[in-house]
Amino acid sequence: MISRLTDIRCSLVKLESDFKKQRAGVSPAWRKSAENLLHYMALRRHDVRLLQEKLAVLGLSSLGRSEAHVMSTLDAVLSVLHRLAGRPLELPAHGEHPGFNEGAALLTAHTDALLGPPPTQRSVRIMVTMSSEAADDYGLVRDLVSHGMNCMRINCAHDSADEWARMIEHLNRARRELGFPCKIQMDLGGPKLRTGSIEPGPQVTVWHPKRDSLGRVIEPARVWLAPAGAGRAVPANADSCLPVAPEWLAAVKPGERIHFKDARHKRRVLEVVGAAGDGRWARCEQTAYVTPNTVLSRIDTLEAAKRDTHVAALPPIEQSLLLKRGDQLMLTAEPVPGKPASVDARGKVLVPASIACTLPEIFPQVRIGERVWLDDGKIGGIVRDARSEAVTVEINHASVKGDRLGPDKGINLPDTKITLPAITPKDLEDLRFVVAHADLVGMSFVRHERDVHELQARLAELGASNLGIVLKIETRQGFERLPNLMLAAMCQPTAGVMIARGDLAVECGFERTAEVQEEILWICEAAHMPVIWATQVLESLAKKGRPSRAEITDAAMGERAECVMLNKGPHIVEAVAALDDILHRMQDHQAKKSARLRPLHLMMQDSD
Repeated sequence: MISRLTDIRCSLVKLESDFKKQRAGVSPAWRKSAENLLHYMALRRHDVRLLQEKLAVLGLSSLGRSEAHVMSTLDAVLSVLHRLAGRPLELPAHGEHPGFNEGAALLTAHTDALLGPPPTQRSVRIMVTMSSEAADDYGLVRDLVSHGMNCMRINCAHDSADEWARMIEHLNRARRELGFPCKIQMDLGGPKLRTGSIEPGPQVTVWHPKRDSLGRVIEPARVWLAPAGAGRAVPANADSCLPVAPEWLAAVKPGERIHFKDARHKRRVLEVVGAAGDGRWARCEQTAYVTPNTVLSRIDTLEAAKRDTHVAALPPIEQSLLLKRGDQLMLTAEPVPGKPASVDARGKVLVPASIACTLPEIFPQVRIGERVWLDDGKIGGIVRDARSEAVTVEINHASVKGDRLGPDKGINLPDTKITLPAITPKDLEDLRFVVAHADLVGMSFVRHERDVHELQARLAELGASNLGIVLKIETRQGFERLPNLMLAAMCQPTAGVMIARGDLAVECGFERTAEVQEEILWICEAAHMPVIWATQVLESLAKKGRPSRAEITDAAMGERAECVMLNKGPHIVEAVAALDDILHRMQDHQAKKSARLRPLHLMMQDSD
């Protein structure tokens, strides 16, 4: 065991020496952390499982909790082994490295510097993504702060600078009124691969009356008749809206009946039941499909000039592409609207379905045989043909009846070595706002350390070299280069890592999600770098008002990070309050990988 551990210790020293150049640019605050990160990566190159078992038998550290102080743990174990063997300990001289207590202290210091001091009742911070409503609802922002939000997250991929400014104004007001600190993180959109638009469907509106289990109408459909061109919002309780000529509609009175033939030539009747301003409410007890130029006839009037009118233009139906296993999909470089597959009378596909890709410059980097995932992994396929103008994908992952692909859905290429710049022209524009208002900047889709250095250079140009950087790990490339990315980020005084589990799960495979997030937690602890646990935390609670049991367990696991992020939803305030309670309870039971043995409330009971 002494020989084996000595060899491992030598590998730690060697890797540290090999990365001397990269360590030279590290901020003084990160010097020991960078050293420890390299030690941990060297340790994890070895398979020490058998050695761990032997050390545990002797009652010694099995190295399983050495992340924050690798060299100190190795030296302590070697010291005891030498004493047990009756041999003198002669460790080669080495530079300073974190001691047992210093590792935790460094992590705490780096976390406080990035995310601010922890709240009094818990050590893990809560970050919340702002919805568009936060720009116009001060009460929402105030409630989030009062219920435990410690960091406001604004995604620059949504809304605009005007909305962002109002969100921040609301936060500043809430901080003044409540006296609670709350940081601001703004995430750059980054080079997100998405599907383009799809050609619009036919102009048609459909309504259905409500029926009971026997097919009897229990509630007619509510149809709103509106003056064409008025541009007013359709009432929320309307099942459908028909725009018609204003002069015709003005003559329509409650109690009248309006006859028409729908798109299927079915005779239908609308009964006018009320007026509201210049609009009219009608009801219909039959399903109807109505298209523009459908003739509406008032049968209860004798004025021929005011009897008939035509339905005006209707909004087209949003289309999607139905994709089944075995189908082909063409991702096109040209930004033309996508189309469903073209088939002949016998159902044979003449032209496969197609849709544009928002970043066609990646096409030359795509290779035949590589995987493609669409819409957060709902649909998957294999590249069968790759050209600069189009990539053909054979669908091999979809539900039995197929799944629909819509516009603006994510595209993931986990096997493709993408070399796109991580900072887009839009990001550069947004960065000016970010440095003026935010405490942290989130870097989306970071893949290589040169991406990090590029952001640091841009921040220096804007006089914001001290702005905190959060590396969002959401690609397979980003995960595989994580230690290098972290060393690059350590050139910044404050930095952190976000585990963006949505895209990351698609890129690395859902079956590997738990394994990958564990590895990120370990590596970040070795670097004393704070972690933000993100994506789908308490999602059902935030969106539907009721959490699943699995979500509660997942939220509790987030206690091992330094911050947990919640996404937006109509019940987000409840979700923040619930997460605050969960994290408060769990901190007495768990600290990183170590269980904390607080006295249990359970007691042994007498058998009788």
